[in-house]
Amino acid sequence: MKSVSARGCAGAAGIGALVAAAVIDLLASASAQGVAWAQAAVLLLGAAAVLWPAHRRPPWFTPQLRVVVPAVASLLCTVDSVVRTGALFGPGELAILLCLLFVAVRHCPRTSVVACASLDGAAVLALPVRPFPDDDDLMMVYMLIGFVLIGLTVAFAAYLRSQDYRRTVAVSETRRAERLAIAADLHDFVAHHVTGILVQTQVARMMADTDADELDPVLAGIERAATEALASMRRTVGVLRDTEDVADRRPVGDLAGIAGLIEGFSSPIQKATLHRETAVPDDLPHEVQAAAFRVVQEALTNVRRHAGDATRVTVGLRYEQARLEVSVSDDGRGGSQLPAAAHGGGFGLVGLKERVTALGGELRAGPRAEHGWEVRALFPG
Repeated sequence: MKSVSARGCAGAAGIGALVAAAVIDLLASASAQGVAWAQAAVLLLGAAAVLWPAHRRPPWFTPQLRVVVPAVASLLCTVDSVVRTGALFGPGELAILLCLLFVAVRHCPRTSVVACASLDGAAVLALPVRPFPDDDDLMMVYMLIGFVLIGLTVAFAAYLRSQDYRRTVAVSETRRAERLAIAADLHDFVAHHVTGILVQTQVARMMADTDADELDPVLAGIERAATEALASMRRTVGVLRDTEDVADRRPVGDLAGIAGLIEGFSSPIQKATLHRETAVPDDLPHEVQAAAFRVVQEALTNVRRHAGDATRVTVGLRYEQARLEVSVSDDGRGGSQLPAAAHGGGFGLVGLKERVTALGGELRAGPRAEHGWEVRALFPG
């Protein structure tokens, strides 16, 4: 058995009250000859515009059409009442016109919201003309009440419209931030793997002339890097396409994954080692582990790009005083054989600094005392 929410109860009560008010209008107007049909048409058009379910409305039934047609019908009924019939108005028609005024202010496009709201407001203010065409005092009293009701309705609808706009902007900014994060992920992972492919291809070309028997490990590394690059792109595209594959959505990059990075980086020419102290916990927050993983990844990529002559790279993980320290150092002298187009745009470390500082950490990168380069990041644990 489905539970009924408070919002559902309120909606049902509102619909019931609107229908009851319309029935009162019809009963009151039925006593006057020739009046019931005109008011019945206005009430029917207004009720259809207000109560037609949103998921069943045809495309042509736009908000402008919903609010304009009943308002015009009400104004024509008012003119007919003054000229010929002397029709009255009741709470049903007033409630319907106020609901349509609400719809106009909240849902009509900017280009037509003023015109549509003004038309509905005019229909509301014209209602007192029917019963009091010759009594200016009573007419003004009812019009003043109409002004108050119109003001309250417009204010409430405008407030909700502003909330809708803020929500839309917030969703748009969130999506933009997510897309920027996805772009950063794509850069971090694919650039790392593709740079590895370039370096190992160069190694393979050199070894083809001097040590062909040792080519197989190098070619295996190229194959592994290419496979990981394709997997990274597939995961990223899967997120952009909003796929439902949970396995492809799992968080990528943690402290345990750093060992795999180092294993994939090592080659016959460049050796990488990991020094992880036993005090480093495995249950650090995921965002800290992911940032540490990216620091190591970007640093190793920069070694391949800018320190092709480095023979040893050391990655260190330390944990003391509730802070995680990640360091990556090499013994290179700045030699690189990569093409200029593969050197990158210099935004990797900038993005890393933003990621680290966003977590309350610090990032330092610079030359070592003797020779080589070091990247060091501190994260609050």
